[in-house]
Amino acid sequence: MVVTQENVAVNGSRRLTPQDIADTLRERIRAGELRAGERLPTQAELAEEFGVERGAVRQAMKKLQAEGLLSNVSKGSPPRVAQSPKLPVGKDPQPSMAALAPRLAEAFAAPDVRIDAVSYTAETLMVALGESVRLIHEGTLRPNSIKVRILLPSSDIELAFPVPVEGGEQGRERLHRRWLAQRNAQGQVLRHNLRALRASHGIDVQVTFRALPFTTPVKLYLLNGREALLAFYTLAPMSVELDGRGGATETMDIWDAGGIKAPVFSFEKTAEASRDTVFVAESQKWFDALWETITTDLTLS
Repeated sequence: MVVTQENVAVNGSRRLTPQDIADTLRERIRAGELRAGERLPTQAELAEEFGVERGAVRQAMKKLQAEGLLSNVSKGSPPRVAQSPKLPVGKDPQPSMAALAPRLAEAFAAPDVRIDAVSYTAETLMVALGESVRLIHEGTLRPNSIKVRILLPSSDIELAFPVPVEGGEQGRERLHRRWLAQRNAQGQVLRHNLRALRASHGIDVQVTFRALPFTTPVKLYLLNGREALLAFYTLAPMSVELDGRGGATETMDIWDAGGIKAPVFSFEKTAEASRDTVFVAESQKWFDALWETITTDLTLS
């Protein structure tokens, strides 16, 4: 069984919003994973997959119906993909979660899968890998090996973000503890879901984490050395709830980056010496240099 976002939410991770869910389902339709006329999973199944309440799933479906992508949303049975879905055209950047899942599924079609990632937490990768893991369980994909290397900020550094809008050392410390709980919980879920494939399917799986001595301003995913997906962490004002005294919650205004919604720019390696080809090669070189030099072993506790 795949561990879902629900398992992480109790450990400090924010739950996905209806917009996040809509973005993911929209990308599955765009990628052909959900075909015209096909029924979607039930609201209960989608709620379990995304780790949210059914109400969030219903709101996401209503958004997609308004866009002309779904039909029969309020008929009592699972909705269907519209017969002529109005899909966006072109290669415009997509939100991280929506863009990454289908690219990972394509990468997992290779006999030997190699994923390298640099990010602030493992949230986007953890959720996006769910589709590839599901396809392996149903027999659609069957790689021989999976090697995943992930660089995350060290717990020993003072993070550049998140930070309180009003400042204050105590506020920074509370945010640091919240971020650390997210980083560790999401990394553990990701590692568990992949390692479980070793026992269930006999796949050679390696998942390794190393710690960066700085807060990464970008997120980068390298897929089989052939594609690079890059997004920028852009700071914006946000409000978060933190545990207070006596079990009460306290709202804090902070500066933080929403990684799941950050637009992803894709670069693919080709036979020609194109700009994209050079970008992929230099990105891989950058990642390898960090991995082998200034990073340290990271233990998720």
